[in-house]
Amino acid sequence: MSTFSGIEIGKRSLMAHSQQIHTAGHNISNADTEGYSRQRVNIRAYDPLYRPDLSRAETPGQIGQGSSIESINRVRDALLDSRITAQSNQEGYWAKRESYYQMIENIYNEPADISVRTNMDKFWESWQELSLYPESKAARQAVVTRGESLIDSIKQRYNGLSGIGNLLNGDIEATVKQVNTYTKDIALLNSEIVRSKAMGDNPNDLLDRRDALIEKLSSIINITTDSRDSDEFMVHVDGKILVQGNISRSFEVEPLTDGTGYSKIVWEDSKNDAYFSGGSLGALVELRDVDIRNEIQGLNTMTMNFADLVNDIHRNAVGANNTTGLDFFVEQPFVTNALGNFDRNSDGIDDTSYIFRMTGTNALNPQDKIGLEGTMILSGSNGNVEIPYFPTDTVETVIAKINNSTSEVKAYLDRNNELVLKATTARNSANPDFVIRYIEDSGYFLAGYAGLLNGTGPENAYNFDQANAVNSLSQTGASFSVAPVLNPAGYISINQAIQNDVLSVASSFPASSGIAEAGDGSAALAIASIRNTSVMIGENKTFDDYFAESVTKVGLKGEQAEIALISQNSIMSDLRTLRDSISGVNIDEELADIIKFQHGYNAAAKFISIMDELLNTVINGLGV
Repeated sequence: MSTFSGIEIGKRSLMAHSQQIHTAGHNISNADTEGYSRQRVNIRAYDPLYRPDLSRAETPGQIGQGSSIESINRVRDALLDSRITAQSNQEGYWAKRESYYQMIENIYNEPADISVRTNMDKFWESWQELSLYPESKAARQAVVTRGESLIDSIKQRYNGLSGIGNLLNGDIEATVKQVNTYTKDIALLNSEIVRSKAMGDNPNDLLDRRDALIEKLSSIINITTDSRDSDEFMVHVDGKILVQGNISRSFEVEPLTDGTGYSKIVWEDSKNDAYFSGGSLGALVELRDVDIRNEIQGLNTMTMNFADLVNDIHRNAVGANNTTGLDFFVEQPFVTNALGNFDRNSDGIDDTSYIFRMTGTNALNPQDKIGLEGTMILSGSNGNVEIPYFPTDTVETVIAKINNSTSEVKAYLDRNNELVLKATTARNSANPDFVIRYIEDSGYFLAGYAGLLNGTGPENAYNFDQANAVNSLSQTGASFSVAPVLNPAGYISINQAIQNDVLSVASSFPASSGIAEAGDGSAALAIASIRNTSVMIGENKTFDDYFAESVTKVGLKGEQAEIALISQNSIMSDLRTLRDSISGVNIDEELADIIKFQHGYNAAAKFISIMDELLNTVINGLGV
């Protein structure tokens, strides 16, 4: 054993206690640093002298040589980190839904005196008043004025919902940029961490920064991590590699071609569509493409059917100036062709037919058994839908089969008991709203019985994927209505001819002479009666039912988001508190450790001083 071994022991002790004091100070300085984990110096006993050996001299063995610094480690619970990452994803999801549903609720919680429902009530009342005083110009002016107020409130709601959709789209684009920034930063940190480990260091601060980025990223998208290979830390999203070591993949946004002005998210390298579930980005996409889309579609459905039903009566009625054939409401004619022909692929040639409604020629009794057998084929969201019918079915039963199917075509009997087929909004965003895409019948229900199609089989089918598809409709008088194609709630207005002359507002049906009889308000009464009739196609609902249900649904979804967010915040608060208790810096504890390490440092210094005196005595006092 060296004479100077005691001084070496003291030196090692000084270095160990000095590093412990330095680390405690580092902890204190980062007490408020986001994502920082407290660090601890791992001290071990230095290898002793004279280890067991058969050839060793007969000397006392296992003589201690003090301590050494083995490593500096951060205090971290990997299992807890994985739980926080998973729950952070849910917290980000519900936070976004709760935030945006507050905006949606504000649109529906409009003052009662200017709401869509109130203005529609006033609109029905004005027609009721006109039915009592059919010769009154003032009553007609009231109908027009209240119609304008109703239209303004519908457009206001549409613009509010559309505005939120645009806001969501902008938020999506900004969030995608944020994701790309995080993934690049993680890849750069991976590279630094690998280099640091290769030098034999523990890159604690770098690992903390990476973990903080992982947590932030997990709140945005649904990620998983793989750290089995210390040299190639990986991040996955939706089963696809997002970060692999020092390589990161990115996302970008591309404009959609559906006329909404929205963007879709794609992988930058492959251009394939990217999908997200959970996290704030998943919530944003869901809010824009599902929630807002459904709300706008519901408003469009209400507006489209409201205008169509009013127009159906009004165009067959007569105004005080004996004008007839006028629609009360009009929508912006995106499809200007009278046959609905439209150039869908923009190659300069009409290749599709955009038809909203078809009406047969024959009056049907709802209770009559049809005595026919066959299968109707109607367009659905993801392909055509087959609807069989049998001789024992009544007309009412067949209509119910259509309406209860998954097709995007609904049926009812109009006031003349003629069969009407109407298009609904499309569940698949690739399909246009309010466009009948396919109708076929292997039997004669839609052909000879209802007088809608020219004949049976595929050769007589209505197929919108061709121009002049209306030629397949019965040539004996089947009528149709061209679809407005895009957002009727945003473009509905009162017919300019009626605005120019309120006497054109029809209040009566024409007599045998072709003109209105004095005091006849039957048409105005028929329009007023729409209010309490179950007219929302495919559903047994009145317009009042629609308003009540739409407000209730929005309120419930907003409440769900609020409750889920409160619950998730509570879970995350508990997890973060637990993590802080493990990894967080307690300044009082660190100060106590510094005092302890200081005492150890002072003791080591005193030990060295004593060893120095001993050596001085041995060397200088004994003359050795």
